[in-house]
Amino acid sequence: MPFLHRLATLRDDVIFFVYIYQAWAYKVDHTRVNEFGQGGDEEPVEEKVAAKPLTSLADAKATGVESIEAVKKADEAVSSGSVGGSKGSAKPRRRA
Repeated sequence: MPFLHRLATLRDDVIFFVYIYQAWAYKVDHTRVNEFGQGGDEEPVEEKVAAKPLTSLADAKATGVESIEAVKKADEAVSSGSVGGSKGSAKPRRRA
């Protein structure tokens, strides 16, 4: 085996052991907040319950919504564009 190959293999082993030492010495802090403002811990159970979709009228009333039908109608009005009064700002294209 050539001498340079032996040195390259030894270098790879040294780098691997340095990586193993650093992983042992510097543990991951799961409570630290990242650049997006989110922590590494699980979100509380209350947020999970609040984020689930409404499945019955009792759920809707518990969260302050009058009825699921009212929510569906409001969603349809927003998606059809009848709310807001704007038809869009894009100009129509000319056909050549």
